[in-house]
Amino acid sequence: MMHCIDEVPEGNLKGKRVLVRSGLDLPLNTAGNVSDIFRLTQACETIKYLSSAGARSIVISKIGRDPKDTNAPVAAAMKKFFPVFFVPALSGHAVESAIGAMRDGDIILLENLQQDPREVAGDDSFAKELAALADIYVNDAFTSAHRRSASMTGIPKFLPSYAGLLLRDEVNQLDAARKPASPSFAILGGAKFETKAPLVKSLLTAYDHLFIVGALANDVFKAKGYEVGISLISNELPDEDVLAHSHFLAPVDVTVERPDGQARTKKANEVLPDENIVDIGPDSIQMIAPLIAQAKSILWSGPTGIYERGYISYTHATADLISKSDAKKVIGGGDTIAAIQETGVPEEQLGFLSTGGGAMLEYLLKGTLPAIQALS
Repeated sequence: MMHCIDEVPEGNLKGKRVLVRSGLDLPLNTAGNVSDIFRLTQACETIKYLSSAGARSIVISKIGRDPKDTNAPVAAAMKKFFPVFFVPALSGHAVESAIGAMRDGDIILLENLQQDPREVAGDDSFAKELAALADIYVNDAFTSAHRRSASMTGIPKFLPSYAGLLLRDEVNQLDAARKPASPSFAILGGAKFETKAPLVKSLLTAYDHLFIVGALANDVFKAKGYEVGISLISNELPDEDVLAHSHFLAPVDVTVERPDGQARTKKANEVLPDENIVDIGPDSIQMIAPLIAQAKSILWSGPTGIYERGYISYTHATADLISKSDAKKVIGGGDTIAAIQETGVPEEQLGFLSTGGGAMLEYLLKGTLPAIQALS
């Protein structure tokens, strides 16, 4: 069983060096500054809790995909929430002297974990080196909980280990989403049906209605024999078990982009060979509105259209409908949160917003993840 850090008496945290694995993989703009602080605001609660208890927090995280990427912009963003000292290293004299100089309540951030190739490799020698920096380990990085990296699954072998407040909340909320109260309504978008097929079948069993959007909907149209033009299609298409399932819903109309860049809505079976499906349409919103209104449980992962190209209006309409519902709501996937933020619908009206993308989908399917098992 996974234990949370707030189960440790606060007096036992005072003066302790706590290695906090946070999910601070934040997006950067072209100037190299943090462009979205959603994951940071979610991670702050655990760090603030430890600081107020007098712990000495050594925060570790990864950023980007290039091992040369640095946590320097993350440190700059963190300073808007609390004082933090950035050490641009993962080991050696700079790290040891910074930790040696820490006082109760202090927070330091180390460099991008992926600068050491042993992190991604899941090498226990790196996990042991990191563990040697602290007395206690706290994993609060739900975003990476499906990875078997050294910082996620290795460190618990060497230190007393706990979940952070965010990781605990993610697990509790997703456990509830795996067993929704009826009537229940799920929306699943994204691409690559071949990777999402097991989850689609699981959600069809758990939810009263599963509405497929995004590029996954193109796969549905293709499987039904409709023309999909130049739209994105997966390597694998949904089978009859999915298409004929009584809980399965697909968009009834779509927004297409013409070769001249003009967009228009039309029925799903009227797409032309030179058109690109970029979103759902108003009739689809009308179809799901009563299902959202009567739902007691709502799960949503994936915007309805290609929001990064400006096709945001039906994601906005969906968020608006969900914001008016008093159902238990869980919404996640990095693109979903980013798209919702663009719509301007108040986040506090949308229920629980998960920091996880791949981690959320894998947890929904399996009910556990490698890093969570490592804490148990």
